Amino acid sequence: MNSPIDRFQAVFAMRAGRTALIPYITAGDPSVAATPQLMHALVEAGADVVELGVPFSDPMADGPVIQRAGDRAIARGVGLRQVLEMVAEFRRDDARTPVVLMGYANPIERMGQLEFAAAAQQAGVDGVLVVDYPPEEIGDFATALADVGIAPIFLLAPTSSEERIRNVARVARGYVYYVSLKGVTGAGHLDCDDVARHVAQIRRHVSLPVGVGFGIRDAQSARRLAGVADAVVIGSKLIETIEAAVAAAAPAHQAAQSAQALNEYSDAAAITAAKVWLAGIRHALDQAPG
Repeated sequence: MNSPIDRFQAVFAMRAGRTALIPYITAGDPSVAATPQLMHALVEAGADVVELGVPFSDPMADGPVIQRAGDRAIARGVGLRQVLEMVAEFRRDDARTPVVLMGYANPIERMGQLEFAAAAQQAGVDGVLVVDYPPEEIGDFATALADVGIAPIFLLAPTSSEERIRNVARVARGYVYYVSLKGVTGAGHLDCDDVARHVAQIRRHVSLPVGVGFGIRDAQSARRLAGVADAVVIGSKLIETIEAAVAAAAPAHQAAQSAQALNEYSDAAAITAAKVWLAGIRHALDQAPG
């Protein structure tokens, strides 16, 4: 099964009764060259889907950690076309793992919705989550994605009304992403009982798997959600782990013989740290009661 929708179905069928793991990283961080390697490492650590953030200069839903990653990527010249190239490189060696692009409308509008949909399909993108495209106004774009077999994915929040949930149910494919906290990514305290109530509300209207993100920062919090969500989404803490690994590699920079050697050392440290950390989350999810 190599089509986008088939890849989602295969993942959630394989994980039936267990919790899928969806890490989020920013494309181009810690570097452009490292991004496809990092994606492969996350899959090796147990990721079932990879969410790849498209850097944007005004990321209204992102907390400071993801904003910093986006700023670093933008400083490296990463834009939407470069992100698609990274997906294509990843896809050359992985025809199974779904890849979701997560970002904002502006870069897509600049490219053009139809051109973006075609380019994303060609690169091997499975799903697209656009933070500032409301489901009530996404008809043409959802059609453009559906025409090439790409899943439109939507956010739901604690403040989402029954009407908003029904609107999402009509157009969403792949899975829906429940934002477990009000505010920006990486903020707040996770209330699992409250999450369970809202996920139950969503499931009354939505037949797709429900992923939960925002506020999941360690194995303990991920495991607590294992019996509630079909998938957990982890971003800010993973990016913090990458940041810390790059910073810890700094003393070795003085011994580097070239800028290339310096960058390769930092990238390798970041990839290893991310893989080890995510493997711990995967283990915690797998140990949770079924």
